[in-house]
Amino acid sequence: MQIKALACELPASLGLPLSRLSTADVVREAQRNGIVASVSGRTVWRWLHEDAIRPWQHRSWVFPRDPDFARKAGRILDLYARCWQGRPLTDDDFVLSADEKTSIQARIRRHPTTPPYPGQSMRVEHEYARGGAWAYLAALDVHRGKLFGRCEMTTGIAPFGRLVTQVMTQSPYRDAARVFWIIDNGSSHRGTACVERLQSAFPNLVPVHGPVHASWLNQIEIYFSIVQRKALTPNDFSSLEEVEERLLAFQHYYESIAKPFEWRFTKDDLAALMRKLDDHPITVAAAA
Repeated sequence: MQIKALACELPASLGLPLSRLSTADVVREAQRNGIVASVSGRTVWRWLHEDAIRPWQHRSWVFPRDPDFARKAGRILDLYARCWQGRPLTDDDFVLSADEKTSIQARIRRHPTTPPYPGQSMRVEHEYARGGAWAYLAALDVHRGKLFGRCEMTTGIAPFGRLVTQVMTQSPYRDAARVFWIIDNGSSHRGTACVERLQSAFPNLVPVHGPVHASWLNQIEIYFSIVQRKALTPNDFSSLEEVEERLLAFQHYYESIAKPFEWRFTKDDLAALMRKLDDHPITVAAAA
């Protein structure tokens, strides 16, 4: 138990100039502190494995700082469940998730990429010339799996407005009763000014801002991660135009094979998460 407790300490609290603890580090500290005279790293790993304690691993996260986090997040989860303000959505209501993926470079490799063959993986030249970068703006109809996207030289109010116009001027969104747009708090679509601007152009558009620093609630981010893995890695393009062609072609390809995401995080899960955070006042104080 003492070794497990030791593994749950941050290295700085132990006076160690380390960012993470390995099993060997835990062994040395246990011996230095007189917990044991001798113990193997394999034994320590087995003890830690029993409680899924892995001090050598870490993950990044953002603590919810929005004072209205639960309400704003709950609205988005309701929309994913086809509900708004306690009432089911109709067949004439649509839900879109939108954002920007910035700085997608065209890395022009100095030597051609070689294809894989038996015993050797694909080889991509390390050195490259920069061929410019796009901002990829996209919107996902979360219940139909329909995608809309465009490449712009930069993000901003005007480029995002062009994406909105691209979607809202075509059927079925043009004549829909309501089209909910789930968006974050980026500078391109922030605050009440954004709401007024979008609704003045399209009265049936309902902007829905998520909580601050909660992009994980926005389904378009899942699609962006797929784009990164499937279409942009490795980054090997001959021109910036080829990047645009790849992004838009992948968009159509993905639509032909994909289905709407099976979103399983519900308002009950959100409530459990908020209770869990409330139960850790030390973590909350540290994050603040």
